[in-house]
Order: sequence, then C-alpha cells, then structure tokens
Amino acid sequence: MTDGTQPAPTASEPGVETTIAGELLDQALAERRALVQLCLYALDRARSSGVVERIEEGLAGIGVTAVRPDGERFDPSRHEAGGTVPTDDASLDGVVAETEVVGFVDRGRTLRAPIVTVYTAR
Repeated sequence: MTDGTQPAPTASEPGVETTIAGELLDQALAERRALVQLCLYALDRARSSGVVERIEEGLAGIGVTAVRPDGERFDPSRHEAGGTVPTDDASLDGVVAETEVVGFVDRGRTLRAPIVTVYTAR
C-alpha cells in the first residue's frame, strides 16, 4: 500500500489460523462458563428433584461436580459454615451434619463452596 499501512492478514498467512483458533477457544470457554453459571442458577430454583438430578448429571458430564460433604470433617478452606447443631457425641464435633446449599467444583476449581451445618460438642 502506498500510505505505509499493511494490508489486513488473511487466514492463509502464517500465525493467523493460530490467532483465530485461540480467539474461538477463548469465546467457547467464556460461553461454557456462562452456561455453567446459568445451570447453577436454575438448579438453585428448581422445585423438582428430577430436574435437580438431571441438571447435576448434565453438569457432571462436562466435569462440574456437586459437593455434599455430609459426614466429612469441616474444612473452612473448602466449606462455608451456615450454622451449628449441638451434639453429645464428642466424635462428631467439627463434622458436617448437613449440606444446606450444594457446592460445585469444575475439574478441581471451586465454583461455589458448599454451605453446611456443623456439629459442635455441648
């Protein structure tokens, strides 16, 4: 070109396909994140246990798993305490009694920590 600018690269030039593929991958990942968040929103509002089960199965199929730590030792780095329930059984002190709000993990990355009720010794 005579004005000193370069013409726009075409898909046949080296490196352009890589850039386009990277942009498409970034877009696909952003869209996946948005769909997963939409599924979690719908799951929280679902009234039917069948619908909840189906959404959880669909999410699990793409690597997003539900976290229900009932019976596990409470871990503040992985769980959020929503409340406590007293117990006379000292072995239950600090154990998750119930999951109030299901958590979700996407291939090891926490999307939402479960909110749990924790046993506390009297």
